[in-house]
This record gives sequence, C-alpha cells and structure tokens, in this order.
Amino acid sequence: MSAAVAVGILVAGGVFLILQRGLVRIALGFILLGHAANVVLLASGGMSTREPPLVGDGVPADTADPLPQAFVLTAIVITFGITVYLFALARAEGDDDDTEADP
Repeated sequence: MSAAVAVGILVAGGVFLILQRGLVRIALGFILLGHAANVVLLASGGMSTREPPLVGDGVPADTADPLPQAFVLTAIVITFGITVYLFALARAEGDDDDTEADP
C-alpha cells in the first residue's frame, strides 16, 4: 500500500469521525488525522528510496533526510497531548456522550 493511499484512508476516516456527534468519536478522529500527518512526514523523508539516515558509513547523498523523522516524533507528542486533553474533556462531560440538542 502506498503512502498516498494510507493517508487518504486515514484522513477520510478522521474527517468522518470529527463530523460525528460525541467527544470520544471526535478524539478518535483527531488520532486518525495525527497518524495521517505522521505518514505524510515519513513519506517526505524518502525512506523507501534511500538508505536509513545516520547508520553506517554510507554516502551522505544516498541517505534519507532525518529531519522529517524528527518532525514525526514532535507530531506524535502533539497528537498524544491533544488525545489526552480530548479524552479528559469527554470524561468530565459525563456518561451520556450522545446527547440531543437542548430544547
């Protein structure tokens, strides 16, 4: 499966869940969007066409760029923080996550 197909599926699922009612579903949608961002960042580093970065004595021109991998680590931390915050909001909201609009 190519990275573009994986990103498309993750973004479609994430947008679908964000548009649903209920804070837990919205949090799961943000998790999927975070994973999609990570796949995009990793695909931009060229890992599939180049050698791993900073391993061995390879030619520097043939190695992948390590900066997108550092961005992915940052994106993982940000996604985890958003996930914890949204789940805390869902927990504080109460047991009924799918409430109807107030009359």
